[in-house]
Amino acid sequence: KEMMITVIRETQEKFDFRLNAFIILDNHFHFIIQTKNDKDTVSKIMQRLKSVFAKRYNKKMGTCGPFWNERFGCKIIEKAKDSTKYMLYLLWYLAYNSYRKGKVNDPREDKYSSINCYLQKKYKCSLKITLHDAFTSLGKSFNESLKYLLKYEKYHFDGLMHYS
Repeated sequence: KEMMITVIRETQEKFDFRLNAFIILDNHFHFIIQTKNDKDTVSKIMQRLKSVFAKRYNKKMGTCGPFWNERFGCKIIEKAKDSTKYMLYLLWYLAYNSYRKGKVNDPREDKYSSINCYLQKKYKCSLKITLHDAFTSLGKSFNESLKYLLKYEKYHFDGLMHYS
């Protein structure tokens, strides 16, 4: 996971994109990114991330070949029926991944997740995160946006914490 953090950091320096959210799990990862130009496409960004990580992992482990067999999935949030609600759902869906897998007792405990960047104004994240416009437009201040994000979690994900 630390190796992936390093590769993401390097990719952020090489390509012009916004990393809005992420989670890195044992066998897969999720990123929410926004490209900023036509040159640095999602495909180019993901190709670099996956290939550099695979090379480094293989070297470290003394193996060879691809690390992932599948192509990445890509959806455009702004094309959703309600892009704000979809983005809020994705933030919590990503955050609850490690909880659903039994790795943490609360999504806020996962240091390989970006959810705390949205929950704490001055959180020191391991990667440069740009808060998504769907979050920042929820209120006139960070705290107003945070209140809405927490209400969304309680309404849509609260059952996971108590009944899974």
